[in-house]
Amino acid sequence: MKQAMKQAKKAYALAEVPIGCVIVREGKIIARGYNRRNTDKNTLAHAELTAIRKASKKTGDWRLEDCTLYVTLEPCPMCAGAIVQSRIKRVVYGAANPKAGCGGSVLNILDHAGFNHQVEVVSGVMAEECGALLSDFFAELRGKR
Repeated sequence: MKQAMKQAKKAYALAEVPIGCVIVREGKIIARGYNRRNTDKNTLAHAELTAIRKASKKTGDWRLEDCTLYVTLEPCPMCAGAIVQSRIKRVVYGAANPKAGCGGSVLNILDHAGFNHQVEVVSGVMAEECGALLSDFFAELRGKR
């Protein structure tokens, strides 16, 4: 999660909502991503989607069955869907997302019995640090207005 936080800080430096992600396979980071929606002018430029795209390129396969995804904020519906579709084995997230989280807060797309793949979810890892980075970002943003 510390490496995901480093990615989130890259987003913060770009004045993006500070969300970072890493994907690990066999104990090694194979992909990194951070939020770039405003920078790229692209709704799809979420940390998780960037990392999934890079991991698929690195492995040469869209199936990431033996991977763990670490992300600083609970995945949104779009990212949760992509995680299920990519067959990622496990998701570890920091801060809960009570307004849009789909790893258990609003919905649990990641571990829904109706889908053909369920993802193991571990929540609350470094939650305070991840949440504080987001809170600091939004407090700073409000201060600029």
